[in-house]
Amino acid sequence: MCGILAVIGKKDPAIVKQMSKRMAHRGPDESGFLQLPNGYILSHERLSIMDLHTGRQPIRGTNNAYVIHNGEIYNYMHLRRTKLADHHFRTTCDSEVIVHLYEKYGYDFCNELDGDWAFVVVDGDKFMAARDPIGVKPFYYGKDDEGNIYFSSELKAIEDQCTWFEAFPPGHYYSGDTGLVKYYNPKYHDYKQCTDPADLAKLREFLTEATRKRLMSDVPLGVLLSGGLDSSLISSITKRLLRGTNQELHSFSVGLSKDVPDMKAARRVAEFIGTHHHEVTFTVEEGIAALEKIIWHLESYDVTTIRASTPMYFLARYITQNGFKVVLSGEGADEVFGGYLYFHNAPSDEEFTQETIRRVGLLSTADCLRADKSTMAFGLEVRVPFLDRYFLDVAMNICGADKRPDRSKGKPEKYILRAAFDDPNDPYLPHDILWRQKEQFSDGVGYSWIDSLIEYCNKQVSDEEFAKAAERFPYNTPTTKEAYFYRSIFERYYPSESAIKTVLKWIPRWQKNTDPSGRANEVHEQSVEKKSIKQA
Repeated sequence: MCGILAVIGKKDPAIVKQMSKRMAHRGPDESGFLQLPNGYILSHERLSIMDLHTGRQPIRGTNNAYVIHNGEIYNYMHLRRTKLADHHFRTTCDSEVIVHLYEKYGYDFCNELDGDWAFVVVDGDKFMAARDPIGVKPFYYGKDDEGNIYFSSELKAIEDQCTWFEAFPPGHYYSGDTGLVKYYNPKYHDYKQCTDPADLAKLREFLTEATRKRLMSDVPLGVLLSGGLDSSLISSITKRLLRGTNQELHSFSVGLSKDVPDMKAARRVAEFIGTHHHEVTFTVEEGIAALEKIIWHLESYDVTTIRASTPMYFLARYITQNGFKVVLSGEGADEVFGGYLYFHNAPSDEEFTQETIRRVGLLSTADCLRADKSTMAFGLEVRVPFLDRYFLDVAMNICGADKRPDRSKGKPEKYILRAAFDDPNDPYLPHDILWRQKEQFSDGVGYSWIDSLIEYCNKQVSDEEFAKAAERFPYNTPTTKEAYFYRSIFERYYPSESAIKTVLKWIPRWQKNTDPSGRANEVHEQSVEKKSIKQA
């Protein structure tokens, strides 16, 4: 995991170095910089995960092509042994296969890669850039008024240089010859093709394999363990995969206190599966004091992203302070399996399936963005097995009738995922954890976190200011004082229209209350609606 910056054109190298250093938090280990004879510049801020000694970037191919890459290519050894067996490699770094694939196949090779990535290859006056299928790794591109093209891991590197920029679309590559090309075209993109019956054994097999390949690392590795189903499953699978080795698995959880719902559940899971468990606490006051830094790192003003990123920010700081650079996490399961509580209200199986596809397609603007930027603020890489492209081929093609929750039939959200790992002979998790109701991360760290945050933000924005929200923010106008407050901070750092338009709001469907908290849904055991009825 790193920060990459490319300038296709001619730019003062001193300025480009300054731009790149705005992402120094993404690559605290070393920097790489190359200006080619035609003026093109490649810059790299490195977090050393693989090939600690020879993997410095940019990496040169066989001839004169160079690559900069952010992410991990999990099948790089297989590619080296097979399709690239006739190529000479300069490093043992996974990133190097990208430039060799380019030399062998031209632009059409992204589907050969198994992993998560954003990269730029420059070959003389030719270039290409690409982003992984789901957008696990952040990536932006834009142009300045001189016609230079920019590619960057974060928008803060290029925001003041470009007259136009936007998020690079996941599952695409771009070159000067072809323009933007969509290379990722899975069957599930057509919801009518999602007709497979649930195969529990296959789900278990493919998620286990997705987790196994993400254990690839030359540095210490841990797991994020919130106590919810998704992170608990990934933690349990990881621990099983390490059986027979002498590698101790460290798990990490966060909350306002050790008595909040997620911390209690995480503690039980850690004891059950046998991890070396760490608990991190933060106060509401600390969270509020960190909001400006967090929004600067996130490059977002979305309410749910900021709410959930704050505890993750404190957790990442602790993890890196304790010598870890890589963690596995459970992001993506709720989108893939319809795990958010509002999915209970889906009008039909067909609409349920369409919504899961839409949510997976938007992950790069929400959970993937949060997971990456709130942790890379401290140089911590997060890997997400649920978004493995081969696991998605299995899980996303399952019919809506098998996936959709139905409480009247005893089918909670993510029923088939729970059932796939419900092994009474060798349990993956305690039964009550495996079948625990969905708790959104920003709720599970302590219900008072969101309640206190809303109260604080309401005090920062006057009624008069909020009444004129549409005048001040005509695009994507904030609908709450909390959203207004975050937007005000965001625009101090990222004032351009292009920056504002990179942010999408996370809004639940099919429910009256559109607050992103899980407690806004009447299905939640601690729902706002149920509490108000009890109080009445």
